[in-house]
Amino acid sequence: MKNFIIIVPVIFIFLTACNSVGRLDEKEMRDIKSIELVKEFNNGWNLGNTLDATNPSLAGSRPEAFETAWGNPVTTPEMIKMVKDAGFNLVRIPVTWDKQIGDAPDYAINPAWMDRVQEVIDYAVDLDLFVIMNLHHEDWHFPSNENFEKAESIIIKVWEQIAKRFENYDERLIFEAMNEPRMKETEFEWTGGTTESRSVVNQLNKAFYETIRNADGNNPLRHLMLPTYAASAETHVLDDLIIPDDDRVIVSVHSYSPYDFALNEAGVTTWSADNPSDTRDIDSLVERLEERYISKGIPVIIGEYGARNKDNLEDRVAWAHYYVKTMEAKGIPRVWWDNNLFVSSGENFGLLNRRTLTWEYPEIVEAIMEASK
Repeated sequence: MKNFIIIVPVIFIFLTACNSVGRLDEKEMRDIKSIELVKEFNNGWNLGNTLDATNPSLAGSRPEAFETAWGNPVTTPEMIKMVKDAGFNLVRIPVTWDKQIGDAPDYAINPAWMDRVQEVIDYAVDLDLFVIMNLHHEDWHFPSNENFEKAESIIIKVWEQIAKRFENYDERLIFEAMNEPRMKETEFEWTGGTTESRSVVNQLNKAFYETIRNADGNNPLRHLMLPTYAASAETHVLDDLIIPDDDRVIVSVHSYSPYDFALNEAGVTTWSADNPSDTRDIDSLVERLEERYISKGIPVIIGEYGARNKDNLEDRVAWAHYYVKTMEAKGIPRVWWDNNLFVSSGENFGLLNRRTLTWEYPEIVEAIMEASK
């Protein structure tokens, strides 16, 4: 009986290792700077409104309940293969951990949730895709001095656990500290915040950075993304971002530009590369990012971009081609925000129909790929 008890764990560990290619056996991290790594990215795609979906009423439910809470189907390997086959080699997997962590002081992550996150990440890793994983719709990191101590303790504990689980993954897995950290439901939410809030975002980024660098496995060399306040690329926000002296750090911003065409539902439906007023915001964005970061050897990733469907496919195709070509010229990777919404009353940024495994707007995908050559 004693022998049986000893053998079972051994067999379990062996089978787990066999079913986790490259997970338990540490994969060597390439000695490569982030500015060089991002040159290997062509185009990126977001698994939006999925592992980042939230619903407080689902507390204690199975991971699949959260994953499908916003109307999307359970993620499958076939979906990720569709993304790769279309030509994307970077997948951003937004993850909300807020309702999956326990109480202070440990803030232990629900093991079933951690397992599911790893399973989805492995769908992409097994296809040799690059992966960005983050903390997404979190309610606890409101960037204020009053809330900082609690937020710091949570971000450290959560990232300690994530870093431990993924410590043996190589450079294809990138950690992003937070998604659009901002003063929610205030007048400053989308206006660049305040001096205080931008300072707190820097402090939370520092806590994340030091947590990963002090972790085991490949984490001391892992490529890390640090967001600006609200992932904004406005001048005064970029000016206040603090970046550590580390050649494996990437600046994270989002840009749905120009706003009235790409994001604003009540905005315009037309766009032309021949109209300077249409291209101005994209051009100035690239200039700011190139001047502050790219020219200094600091890479930038636009973790979210896209133009919502307004029944204006031809204009969206032209916009996508120009946007991607302009960013590509400066070595700035982009990750399309795909929430699998097409004609709903919400923000319709969907490209891949995950239920039918078809591209709803192949013309946009083709424009993206053509512009990045």
